[in-house]
Amino acid sequence: MTDLAKLTASEAKAEHERLAAAIRAHDEAYYAEDAPVISDAEYDALRRDLLAIEARFPELVTPDSPSQQVGIAPAKGFGKVRHRVPMLSLDNAFDNDELREFEGRVRRFLGLGPDEEVAFFAEPKIDGLSANLRYEKGKFVQGATRGDGQEGEDITANLRGVIDLPMTIRKSAPPPPDIFEIRGEVYMQKSDFLALNAAQAESSGKIFANPRNAAAGSLRQLDAAITASRKLRFFAYAWGEAPSLPGRTQAEVLAAFSDWGFTVNPISRVCVNMEEAIDAYRKIEELRASLDYDIDGVVFKVNRLDWQERLGFVSRSPRWAIAHKFPAKQASTVIEDIEIQVGRTGALTPVARLRPVTVGGVVVSNATLHNEDEIIRKDIRIGDTVIIQRAGDVIPQVVAIIPEKRPKDSKPYVFPDHCPVCGSHATKEINEATGKQDAVRRCTGGLICRAQAVERLKHFVSRNAFDIEGLGAKLIDAFYEDGLIRSPADIFTLEARDTAPGNLTRIKNREGFGEKATQNLFDAINSRREIPLDRFIYALGIRHIGQGNARLLARNYLSFAALRRALSATDQDAAAAAYADLLTISGIGAAVADATVEFFREELNQKMLDELLAEITVTDFDPPATESSISGKTVVFTGTLEIMTRQEMKAKAEGLGAKVSGSISAKTDYLVAGANAGSKLKKASELGVTVLSEQEWLDLIGG
Repeated sequence: MTDLAKLTASEAKAEHERLAAAIRAHDEAYYAEDAPVISDAEYDALRRDLLAIEARFPELVTPDSPSQQVGIAPAKGFGKVRHRVPMLSLDNAFDNDELREFEGRVRRFLGLGPDEEVAFFAEPKIDGLSANLRYEKGKFVQGATRGDGQEGEDITANLRGVIDLPMTIRKSAPPPPDIFEIRGEVYMQKSDFLALNAAQAESSGKIFANPRNAAAGSLRQLDAAITASRKLRFFAYAWGEAPSLPGRTQAEVLAAFSDWGFTVNPISRVCVNMEEAIDAYRKIEELRASLDYDIDGVVFKVNRLDWQERLGFVSRSPRWAIAHKFPAKQASTVIEDIEIQVGRTGALTPVARLRPVTVGGVVVSNATLHNEDEIIRKDIRIGDTVIIQRAGDVIPQVVAIIPEKRPKDSKPYVFPDHCPVCGSHATKEINEATGKQDAVRRCTGGLICRAQAVERLKHFVSRNAFDIEGLGAKLIDAFYEDGLIRSPADIFTLEARDTAPGNLTRIKNREGFGEKATQNLFDAINSRREIPLDRFIYALGIRHIGQGNARLLARNYLSFAALRRALSATDQDAAAAAYADLLTISGIGAAVADATVEFFREELNQKMLDELLAEITVTDFDPPATESSISGKTVVFTGTLEIMTRQEMKAKAEGLGAKVSGSISAKTDYLVAGANAGSKLKKASELGVTVLSEQEWLDLIGG
């Protein structure tokens, strides 16, 4: 295994990129396709490595890192629902010590003494599909999936078919407010899952891998009648928009949910301290096999709601809750071959072809080997017997080799130094900051490399970019091979070229097409001739620019014309100023800035943009309305704070839209100075920065 503690900066950057790409791909399989090929526990192990790297190298924490995001964008086929309160994910603990550390963080954040009791609410983590249910005046009016945490799919009609989901909240004391959102998990019982698969087999229908896949696939049927026939159920465990709550603790609120007619998991319980919570985990794990529904861990929440409110959230997770997953599953098999795949950035990724083996109920035949350095570190060879683990990649990972089973004629694997697709040299870039080679070897062929060109086109049409329905990976491969699509602009000129007089190779005559299918494809393409700025930037496939960084650029430049004009500047002073402006954007570091400037200064890219913009319209970014007096302001905290801990003060500021910095500059708006403030206070005075006491700051933000 990679020793994360010994990674250099360049190695950490490369490993972070690999982990981020793997997690995003697995998120797509889990949330969008309802077809995960890995276990949640092992997925969490991959995310844990990413977080460990980010803890050592904070500069790698960008807005588009998986550590800052939840789920993926809503799928095609359903309307979209904007969550009024984001649906976030949970951090994970992997052992009892990490649960105790979680309790320690809660105590430090709230400034609690060692003798003050912190009670936790323990509940089984249901392996299903998260849903948000909106009730108005006691009646169910709308339901949505988690989606990307900000926006989900409208599945109202399908939720009406869930067996134990009340359409009207039962009258009780206290009654619900006029608007109340219930959150929970839609799931399928194991007995109903077995009956469904038996019926599917009899009718030659789709066989589902597990109850979670069956529940997710059933809930996202376009035909609500199919959903209603699948015997789905719902456990309530949280809330979204809620003007008031029917209790002062997590347990009291869920008791009210039960009174209102919702099903609350019966084995949930209040634990008076963390040691009792750890015991609850053990007891729930013992019950796991006897339950008629799947669980994959236990969730622990701070029971007091006033403490939950103070603790708030960080990036993608609440500070007041944590999930302890059940252990991952492993198996051993033989590596029969190693193949090299080439991605859109030219990265050469080795993949082990395995003798098929069943791991956790899934047949595994491929495993990622990550990169050349990983193969060398583990000394992985063709013919080796290895331990594999279903972790966070689309394909599993090799944990270790079993040396005693290695064939006597085994030879070390020699990583290719030429691209297997185009034959160009494959080299490792030198990290300018460290002077060392990156871990990833990349093809230098660029636009002449078919693999890179095709993968970039696949990215361009992907769900979070142009999202062109029907133009999938296989069709991109086929159209590229036949010369129909070689650049993004070719996608939007496809119909005109196809229907031009004298064209003897019409798409409608291709196998699997026809008049209607062809027209559907053209309609899907034409419906995407207008695209928001942030999605367009992401679609361009600029290295290091994920969804988060694309939104950052869109928010700061507002229009593509302004972005392009600034970063395409040829005047030396203007170019230097544009680069400096990029670096002032919170979350944009040197690697992102370098890649972005490099993209816009490449003549071939400028030609591509000219051709593309002749076919499409990029809409300007519409900034959200400011809801806070400090939104967009930069604040620095210094000295000893007494009313709140610094961590809590920082979280409060960021929650109101402020940027919290660690240093004073001319761009700082406020310095909040506690007792014993030092050099920062002096510098703030010199620069004319507004200095506030802790109480003045709290008065400014409303208490």
